[in-house]
Amino acid sequence: MLIKPISQLSKHETERLLNRGAGLSDVNAAVTPILNDVKENGDAALRKHTQQFDRAAIKEIEVSHKEIHDAVFSLDKNQLLHLKKAAANIRAFHEAQLSKDWIKEFTPGLRLGQRITPLETVGAYVPGGRASYPSTALMTVIPAKVAGVGEVILCTPPKPDGSVNPLTLAAAHIAGADRVFRVGGVQAIAAMAYGTETIPKVDKIVGPGNVYVTAAKMACGTAIDFPAGPSEVLIIADDSAKADFIASDMLAQAEHDPDAVSVLVTPSEKLAEQVEQEIDAQLKDLARLDIIRKSLENTAILTGTLDECIEFSNKFSPEHLEIMTERDILNRIKHAGSIFVGNYAPVSAGDYASGTNHVLPTAGYARMFSGLNTDHFVTKSSVQAIDKKGLDSIGETIIGLAEAEGLFAHANAVRIRKK
Repeated sequence: MLIKPISQLSKHETERLLNRGAGLSDVNAAVTPILNDVKENGDAALRKHTQQFDRAAIKEIEVSHKEIHDAVFSLDKNQLLHLKKAAANIRAFHEAQLSKDWIKEFTPGLRLGQRITPLETVGAYVPGGRASYPSTALMTVIPAKVAGVGEVILCTPPKPDGSVNPLTLAAAHIAGADRVFRVGGVQAIAAMAYGTETIPKVDKIVGPGNVYVTAAKMACGTAIDFPAGPSEVLIIADDSAKADFIASDMLAQAEHDPDAVSVLVTPSEKLAEQVEQEIDAQLKDLARLDIIRKSLENTAILTGTLDECIEFSNKFSPEHLEIMTERDILNRIKHAGSIFVGNYAPVSAGDYASGTNHVLPTAGYARMFSGLNTDHFVTKSSVQAIDKKGLDSIGETIIGLAEAEGLFAHANAVRIRKK
């Protein structure tokens, strides 16, 4: 764990924290052959790589309606209620995000507007492996359905016996997924990008994954949401914050993945010391210790003035940003995937049930990408309805600019209408 004043960070330490997405290029040599194999050999390649990486011999790649039905009815009543409550909140939040068609007359005869068209097919990737993530099924499928996508398919890794976690299947059903496939990893991204005998080619792929999945999304040539790799949190906190709350949130990120990143920036040296002690104390009672201990190597507790903390956060551009300060600093935050304000707003709230989306850009990509939202599932077409009076009002400008660019046929297309 790195514990240091922000002003004393070495160049190497700063680069390690800020350039945490550099590892994507390191795995391309492993990713590219799998992409090409699935592109050329379809379902046979899916079965081969699923056996290799998930140790599962799968006959049926698609999960049957019966298996999904059985999964739903196998769950505890409370588990189903929790899934449905989370789904309702997620649906309500994303319905509030929806863009609408509009058209407006800007000058007489010149009406301009926007038309919203949902994508036809979307592929949602839901990780598996170390844990099951039914919440990600809700987060990827629901906004697509709210946006009006025609078909949403879902790929998720199978267990060694070839089955899929029943919680994930139930979540997919509640969210409204049209088809589910027991394929994960790079091979799942390839299947959705290129299509196989069983899995259809999609217009866009969304969802998080490990460094291999993220590299595959970026290399497959299909539209994607954004790079979404190992989870991360940055916490800005002052003396008003509770050390045990902060430590619990940092450990919550650490249990995701050995490559997960947790950073605390604070103007309080006392709080920094307390959080370090709390991390050690709480660690003893947690499962997934091997993963957490490895992730703690990526943990940093940095001290400095509040201005330095905010500046570092904006450079870091975290996936998750928690603000636990007495002073309101929200309007000074420039880049973050999802922001949690107050001592009682843990990242876990957004991960599961508040309604906001937990599929977010990582590794500093929050500087240029937004978290998953309904706009990711639509195209926006500009509309121009122009009559003679409207064209007359801009005709000379069109002609003048077109001729200045040497595009005389463009100018003539207006001039001929003015005769």
